[in-house]
Amino acid sequence: MTLPSPRDWWLAVEPVHAVVYFDPECLAAMDGLGFRGFWMGYFAGRAAPFGAVGPDVVTATFFNFHPDRVARVLPDAWSLASPADVWATRTNAAASTLRRVDPAVVTTARTLVPGLRQLLAGVPDAGRPLFATTRATGEPDDPVEALWYWCSCLREHRGDGHVAALTAAGLDGCEALVLFAAAGGPPADLLQRSRGWSAGEWAYARERLERRGLVEGDVATDAGIELRRWVEATTDDLAGMVTGRAQGTDGESLHRGLAAVAAAVHSAGVIHYPNPMGLPEAR
Repeated sequence: MTLPSPRDWWLAVEPVHAVVYFDPECLAAMDGLGFRGFWMGYFAGRAAPFGAVGPDVVTATFFNFHPDRVARVLPDAWSLASPADVWATRTNAAASTLRRVDPAVVTTARTLVPGLRQLLAGVPDAGRPLFATTRATGEPDDPVEALWYWCSCLREHRGDGHVAALTAAGLDGCEALVLFAAAGGPPADLLQRSRGWSAGEWAYARERLERRGLVEGDVATDAGIELRRWVEATTDDLAGMVTGRAQGTDGESLHRGLAAVAAAVHSAGVIHYPNPMGLPEAR
């Protein structure tokens, strides 16, 4: 039996979590809190487990966003809705979307949630702030909300590890995006616009990478491609500290169930391609 790799787990988990960033029902739910525009809902929604934090915490932990993009919406969002209400609204909306796109998701969730709970039980959270605070919100009673919650925990665990790998590679937020695009990732203009960097800031980050021999213009050098591969391999290795605990037929069944929900999300057209997450279209 070939067990799913950490990358296989990401491909199964990320679409389930990411409905909150793309589905109109989820976006409307955040607007219903009085939030002004996508980014206020995005930053408040993902940061809500931290409590009513300011922009510095979010800039540090989300890593590749321009600080001004965050500061335009935080802490203002907390004057419109409490972190607890934001998190509850986000979770409920995600579950509603999953029910709509996958009629079998309630049954699937009841089957998968105990395995996910066991998989993440006792996982250390040192050095993983988004994972730690997301997990600390607690498992919801509703099975589909619980499925989304555990997928979000896995997703943020991987994300924290990815930030650690990028930091170890000596890359700042804008440099990481420039290298990602240059090494065959999402288009540079998509990453630049979505993360809020100006043309001048993007060009200066590219100059810094050129001085390190990692890019030539808009194309990664062999050294840049190798560094990007190292970052992804390290991210996989760190994520595997959790997913590697899923062994044998139980682990394979758990992954297969998550992949089925992810396939329903893909089939419903919820996720946009290309996207800043680098999530590929379903094969």
